[in-house]
Amino acid sequence: MKYEVPEILFDPALVITVNRVDDPVFYVFDYQKRRLNMEFQHFHTYWEAYILLDDFAGHVIEGEYFSLQRGDIVLLKPLLLHKSTYEEHAKPKARLVIGFRIEEQPQGFERQIQRLLSLFDQPIPIFRFDGMVKEEIHRLLNRIYHLGTDHPVNAELMIHQSFLELLWILYTQRKHNQYVKQENTNTVSEKIYTITSYMHTHFDDKLPLSEVAEKFAISPYYLSRQFKLVTGTGYVTYLQMIRIRHAQNELLYSKKPIQQICEESGFPSFSQFNRVFQQYCAMSPSAFRKDTDHQSQLLLRRSDPEHNTKATLPRILQTPEEQG
Repeated sequence: MKYEVPEILFDPALVITVNRVDDPVFYVFDYQKRRLNMEFQHFHTYWEAYILLDDFAGHVIEGEYFSLQRGDIVLLKPLLLHKSTYEEHAKPKARLVIGFRIEEQPQGFERQIQRLLSLFDQPIPIFRFDGMVKEEIHRLLNRIYHLGTDHPVNAELMIHQSFLELLWILYTQRKHNQYVKQENTNTVSEKIYTITSYMHTHFDDKLPLSEVAEKFAISPYYLSRQFKLVTGTGYVTYLQMIRIRHAQNELLYSKKPIQQICEESGFPSFSQFNRVFQQYCAMSPSAFRKDTDHQSQLLLRRSDPEHNTKATLPRILQTPEEQG
């Protein structure tokens, strides 16, 4: 049976919001067009769904590269380092980025909501469907679009209900997910992303560039040069970014002593940990742990000068370049 799958409605000037970003339940549906690659990976304290509404693009999650095609849905749980990538000189790509948080759940439905959110824990949290499933997903997204533009009574509640229904479809149809990870056709990029993935799982080791280059059978000079070209970030900066992300997570959600967090994050000395943390976060580790308002103070600064959105979502990790 052939299904007529409607196109997902799109307006690059549209941002649909439900509540504020620091509320227990919030949504931001941000319709965007982007041409430029974000130079650095970043992460959020909220949940995110990225939907490509255009031709081919890529997404890097925890240092691993995934190719995307129109309609693919990427689910990103909090604290995952990630960024989207686009071919150089490509036309601006349309996408829908949904940031949300569901901390308060209806009494008696907590387990069901958590089951839906378990989608974000998939080894490859990317979904691709065809036929009737794809049609239903597009119709739900278009319903949210109309709710956000027509503003009927109780639109916010219906947007929340529609999004939960979208997650329910992904969950119940997950066995029919057609996404298969493709090998990168660029062997240089594939090698670099293999290395970045390794760094994400071994950041607590010393990881000098020379030893990593030897492990992956390439010269240190070649690794240094290609690493910057592929990731947009220098090797040392990238490693520091991973370590700081881990430290931030521990400072937020554990009671471990800061010295222990420093050691477990891979920093060779406490003085270096303090210095690098200050560079990235504009405050010391101890101040970061005490400052309960830091999540709302550190805002996501978009690197695409063509995109001027009204939505500002909190992000914890910032590079020194972004703060300047």
